[in-house]
Amino acid sequence: MADPTPRTAPAGGLRERKKQRTRDALIRAALELFTEHGYETTTVDEIAEAVDVSQRTFFRYFANKQEVAFAVQDMVEARFLEELHARPAAEPPLTALRRAVMTAWDEIGSALASVVPVDLHMRTYQMIESTPALVAAHLRRSTELEEQIAQLIARREGLDVDADPRPRVLVAAFSGVLRVAGKVWGEGQDCSVAAIRELTQSYLDHIGPAIEMDLRAHRSPPAAAHEHAHDQR
Repeated sequence: MADPTPRTAPAGGLRERKKQRTRDALIRAALELFTEHGYETTTVDEIAEAVDVSQRTFFRYFANKQEVAFAVQDMVEARFLEELHARPAAEPPLTALRRAVMTAWDEIGSALASVVPVDLHMRTYQMIESTPALVAAHLRRSTELEEQIAQLIARREGLDVDADPRPRVLVAAFSGVLRVAGKVWGEGQDCSVAAIRELTQSYLDHIGPAIEMDLRAHRSPPAAAHEHAHDQR
């Protein structure tokens, strides 16, 4: 008797893959339109038309234009968080953060290739930095991400993030370095992954020495500081 089990993939699997292809196509079309014609002037109808779907279909996948503008960034951030979760518990926090972000950049090409070309993602990053409405959203999202990271670091170190400010301070410094590196990269001519990775690594190399230099430059012995204050009276 022949085996009646179908040899094709389950209907649910095929349906999910089709939905993923539609979502990826909408992301590619939207980012191409945003980077070529501007975020503000691009409409949802134009994005849907580029993929030959209805506006209603677009809204099944994304709540609005802003959500699709950050769709790939969401993937990048999720990849970084996965790497940070996977770092050995014995690593110092800053080492774990640094290695997680470097690994994420190493793997970003393959992670994004199935959705958008890497150069399109890079151009999108530059477009976001130059679009006021998206800059505001980017800052809000960055604040939310920083809190997630601080909570994760606190758990790694067995700390209460609300009682001990150090995880949030560390993550704020780390995130600030990444923002500076991204800004410098976005204003340059080389929009490659290698360029942003090199800048990020270089800036992270300087975070420790820069903090130490500033502390020493502004530090006064308590006695000397007290005497100086007394002389000013």
